Amino acid sequence: MTSSTTALSVNLNKIALIRNSRDTTYPSITRHAQMCIDAGADGITVHPRPDQRHIRVDDCFDLAKILTVELNIEGNPFAPATKSTRQNVSDYPGFIELVKAIKPAQCTLVPDDQHQLTSDHGFDLKTSADKLAPIIEELQKLGIRVSLFMDPDIEQIRLAKQINTDRIELYTGPYAKAYEDKAHRPEQFEDSFKQFYRSGELAADLDLGLNAGHDLNLHNLKKFATIPNLLEVSIGHALTVDAIEQGLANAVRAYQLCLST
Repeated sequence: MTSSTTALSVNLNKIALIRNSRDTTYPSITRHAQMCIDAGADGITVHPRPDQRHIRVDDCFDLAKILTVELNIEGNPFAPATKSTRQNVSDYPGFIELVKAIKPAQCTLVPDDQHQLTSDHGFDLKTSADKLAPIIEELQKLGIRVSLFMDPDIEQIRLAKQINTDRIELYTGPYAKAYEDKAHRPEQFEDSFKQFYRSGELAADLDLGLNAGHDLNLHNLKKFATIPNLLEVSIGHALTVDAIEQGLANAVRAYQLCLST
């Protein structure tokens, strides 16, 4: 791990999306994972969806074989088994079955569905806590650290503690949007940042580990990284775009610099 106090986990979904635009194995997911690790990444994140639009089932197993850093597999815990309709693409065994087979260091549970372009909200634990609690317990018994994808909502974070998750991952889309608009709406940005900051403080008080991810980039990350007790950020889309301009290794190093200064 680098000297930064917040770990950088690189999401490889966009690399897989490029590969899947052709009937090919290029670019290699495992090779790019190794490139990220060699450049200083602390972990690798993948989000295998049932339609396997980017990361595929086989990618998850391949990564588990070669990684020397933590693997974080994220996805909808209620995603069912799905037959593949494409040649040379394995069937999707269901999200939890996939995670149980691989036993990654961390599993991030996300309330997205098949029709969402990307994850865009956290769990509502008022309606889903009873269903999530036994899943969390089952994964923890396998030695898997469990994180819940959450909005920066004080009440919801308290509920997350009650169902014994190890960590929460704050959905940072609203923060990124507020940062983008801060020149015109500075008060809105400050309010957004304070909301996330208070959520981080509460997580620390509750002894919940704190992760974050979604739309974080080289412009907005340094400010966000001042939130206390932030253990990990997962970044994919922006880092991949920056890699096109800077090269992958340089992009990973640039994000690590944001986290360590």
